[in-house]
Amino acid sequence: MNIKRLMMALLMAAVFAVGPAAAWAAPEDAAPLTALPSLAPVVEKAGPAVVYVSVVKVVKGRQGFRFERGPFGGPEGDFFDQWFNQQMPQGERKVPSQGSGFIIDPAGYIVTNNHVVEDSSEIKVKLDTGEEIPAEIVGQDPKTDLALIKLKKAGTYPYLALGDSDKLKVGDWVVAIGNPFGLDHTVTAGILSARSRSIGFGPYDDYLQTDASINMGNSGGPLLNLSGEVVGINSAIVAGGGGGSVGIGLAIPSNLAKGVVAQLKDKGRVVRGWMGVHITKVTPDLAKSFELGEPRGALISQVDPDGPAAAAKLRHGDIVLTFDGQPVKDYTNLSLIVANTPIGKDVKVGIFRDGKEMTVNLTVAEMKEDPSETGPVAASAAGQLGLTLRAITPEVAARQNLTEREGLYIAGIAADSPAAESGLAVGDVVMEINSKPIKTQADYNQAVSGRKEGDILRFLVKRGGNNLYFTVTVAK
Repeated sequence: MNIKRLMMALLMAAVFAVGPAAAWAAPEDAAPLTALPSLAPVVEKAGPAVVYVSVVKVVKGRQGFRFERGPFGGPEGDFFDQWFNQQMPQGERKVPSQGSGFIIDPAGYIVTNNHVVEDSSEIKVKLDTGEEIPAEIVGQDPKTDLALIKLKKAGTYPYLALGDSDKLKVGDWVVAIGNPFGLDHTVTAGILSARSRSIGFGPYDDYLQTDASINMGNSGGPLLNLSGEVVGINSAIVAGGGGGSVGIGLAIPSNLAKGVVAQLKDKGRVVRGWMGVHITKVTPDLAKSFELGEPRGALISQVDPDGPAAAAKLRHGDIVLTFDGQPVKDYTNLSLIVANTPIGKDVKVGIFRDGKEMTVNLTVAEMKEDPSETGPVAASAAGQLGLTLRAITPEVAARQNLTEREGLYIAGIAADSPAAESGLAVGDVVMEINSKPIKTQADYNQAVSGRKEGDILRFLVKRGGNNLYFTVTVAK
């Protein structure tokens, strides 16, 4: 009996001594661990071209606007409104703000986020040397949240090159330099976590995701590869309960920024291509119902009767597979391709219709500014109400659980305005005014124009899946 117990003990000892070691042995083809690279050379190369952007704007009333930033928010997260819209007494007050940027030209041109410098009355830039220099806005593009400013002092400045963001692979090291919470030239590092993230900010969402720490004040700063090239412009985060970084930062890809920055420098604005369609995502169920096979392309849900697509005989139900020789991965990809196509160019559009593929010819037109994208309507009752309304994008429709893509949602409300006092809130979708359907900016303008002081407007809005009524009294 004792011999059996001894044999069992020896056997168990052998299992615990040998078994786990064998089970956890590294595969022969596993890559050997190497020392992590020092990021000091990247910082030494790029640091002198990163700047601290200080902004002052004059705000009337107790506070300015409340901004809609989708479910994610800007780099400021929950602090965005507090940072730009502090509680203030009646009258005018100068409100300070800050962000980051980087020089892209030896003459002193600087790239930053549009939300850093919008509505500014004064801009100052602090260089790596500590010198502060006034700057002016060259151009802004709210649709991509990019802006170009220029130092007012002539000189030859250190600058950074915009690299090729398409070459960056998920898992590659990236470095962020910026001024979080005013701590200038703070360096953080991480990896590229994902590509092509959409946060509902607009039709050109195509963010790079990184776990490099980004916080309030990093807005507009560079995201760098290990060669010291800018591969992204830090722009947003998924904020935690306190509004700080939780390891999910979002940056505008450099390849998207290149064309925008070039146009801002040359023309002060961005001109985009337009084909005149409303598009939506091709889901697996839609692909199956159209007998397309795998989900791909962009489904046309509506055609503008006066647009290039109508002239090309495109119709709702067509699925765009290629545009000007470029494959259309999904509906957001098509928006980017068309926007970057030269105005007047004749292109071939590959579509899927009635179970087969075909090609049509289309001439790209210039995208006209949508009044709903330019803020409150000036010199009218619409402006007096204090509302900023925007068209409903597919992202907004998904977030608000809307079955239709027509209508307007509230993106901003001016403080001390009739709208602010009514109970309307950012994110509400305006459905009716005085029982008249509101599907376009023109509908809204018609519903509120000609109103005089004291008139009452009855709003029917959708909020969180519920329909609610509010009244707004027209002010002077």
